[in-house]
Amino acid sequence: MTEKNHASLAIPARDPNEGPALPPRNAEWKRAKIALVIVLALLAIGAARTVVTDVLHNRSMAARTQQNAQQYVNVVQPSQTDGGGETTLPGTLRGFVESPIYARATGYLLHWYVDIGTRVKQGQLLADLDTPEIDQELAQAVAQRDQTASSLGLAKSSLERWQQLRQRDAVSQQELDERQSTFNQDVANLAAADANVKRLRQLESFKRIVAPFAGVVTQRNVDVGDLIDAGSGTSRALFALAQSDPLRVFVQMPQAYAQNVAVGQDVAVSQAELPGEQFHGKITHISGAIDVPTRSLQIEVTLPNPDGRLRPGAYVQVALPATAHARLLVPGNALLFRSEGPRLAVVDANGQVHLHKIVIAQDLGQSLEIESGIEASDKIIINPSDSIADGDHVVIAPHGLQQPASGNKAAS
Repeated sequence: MTEKNHASLAIPARDPNEGPALPPRNAEWKRAKIALVIVLALLAIGAARTVVTDVLHNRSMAARTQQNAQQYVNVVQPSQTDGGGETTLPGTLRGFVESPIYARATGYLLHWYVDIGTRVKQGQLLADLDTPEIDQELAQAVAQRDQTASSLGLAKSSLERWQQLRQRDAVSQQELDERQSTFNQDVANLAAADANVKRLRQLESFKRIVAPFAGVVTQRNVDVGDLIDAGSGTSRALFALAQSDPLRVFVQMPQAYAQNVAVGQDVAVSQAELPGEQFHGKITHISGAIDVPTRSLQIEVTLPNPDGRLRPGAYVQVALPATAHARLLVPGNALLFRSEGPRLAVVDANGQVHLHKIVIAQDLGQSLEIESGIEASDKIIINPSDSIADGDHVVIAPHGLQQPASGNKAAS
């Protein structure tokens, strides 16, 4: 390129004796300083932003951790029973008097006069037996008694004559004693014969089967012509008789409620087959001991039944007095089981948990009657966590807050 061209391009001419041209140093340093300042400023801004973000994040995490560390619980206050509760237990109706009727004499059934469902009076004839063997034994006993009476008459007359002869010293004392002994023996034989006749006549009277008390015939197990064996060992009962007014109700009350009943208390009896009807009776007898195998107390209720609506043998429900005073009622899901016994978790005004030892009066399934251990104003935790302990701090969840009732603790 010529100098003319350099001049046209405003490029100064370079001295050939000089070295290669270099850019000015002052401008380069200035640009480098500006770039350095910009980089340092950007780094400082980034570092400050990171520090501020970390501080805000740590504060948020601390607040969230503190919030999650709180244990939220749902509480309920105990309600009070009315003090007149009832315990319904199964019972069995029995006749006030029930008895199977057996024959006391062996023979054949000649005729029966009553059937099941027949109401009979005391002494009413139920059946007749044919007892030929007893009849023959009685006839023989009567003949033997007459024979013994005849011998006694002869012995008596002989004794009287020998007593007169002895007075005249016509016979010895030995002979008189023999006649006296014969007379005494005949007297004893006559007494034995009379007793045998009386026994057989009494046995023969058992040919007539009569009702021992007024009631209703509940069973008839024989028919005409059946051979009837005397006694109740291996023989069957001819009839079964029950007195249906009044009735007796037998109830087995669990030991836990045994202290709530007393003789003379009114009870209500109901039967599923008679809906809407209640029959009222009174406790008349209470067993003096708890039955060891069942741990229950037997109670007898006397129940009037003038219209015969209830029948012996029926299954009924008996409403017995359960409590003599008012008790506190809490939900069943508030109960805690500990090795020391049942507990309820109570929250005080400061949010501190106290585990109260309680005495359960009655388990009603979904609720519990508490005899002692809590007050009506206590706040009871429902569905408490198994890990809850005495002295823990909890927060009562506001109404409608969707939090687990057990209150799980978040790990920090």
